[in-house]
Amino acid sequence: MEWIDFQVPDARLRLARGWLAPDAAASLMEALLHELPWSVHRVRLFGRELPSPRLSCWAGDAQAAYRYSGSRFEPQPWTPALVALRDRLVEELAHPFNSVLANRYRSGADAMGWHSDDEPELGPEPMIASLSLGATRRFLLRHRHDPGQRLSLVLAPGSLLLMGGSTQRCWKHALPRTARPVGERINLTFRHVVAR
Repeated sequence: MEWIDFQVPDARLRLARGWLAPDAAASLMEALLHELPWSVHRVRLFGRELPSPRLSCWAGDAQAAYRYSGSRFEPQPWTPALVALRDRLVEELAHPFNSVLANRYRSGADAMGWHSDDEPELGPEPMIASLSLGATRRFLLRHRHDPGQRLSLVLAPGSLLLMGGSTQRCWKHALPRTARPVGERINLTFRHVVAR
């Protein structure tokens, strides 16, 4: 497996295409579609509460509660498939992940707007391990203070993107809508939440 290191300022970004083999990625996608208790989270945007344009599930250790967009999320228990992934990531990356946010994009109309994973519970320089499953989608990054610094990545199933160092402090990322027909996609972002 080969890692691609992106040479961009104020970030540590690495991508491993094919971190999961195609058949393993497809099997995992099928399992998660049925095993996870998917729900529509409500998010606060410009002072209003709106349904998020995707399905989500927060899972992890019992103490890994997470605040996002004005709401507190208590983690669902780990499933066997998620435990196996977490254990492999912990072993390969030597980083203690205790939670995962699963986002399910049902079609090209489901999306994620510009944001950073910079909540206080994640610490000043969080490591985010992001695994893509299902449909291939574009993932965009842009520098907070230098809008000309941008990156566009095509994330195929089985791709693992690592975002560490000052990435969350200095960059925002998004998964934009697309008008072209695409199938379902699941994204798993493993994190380490510090109990507060």
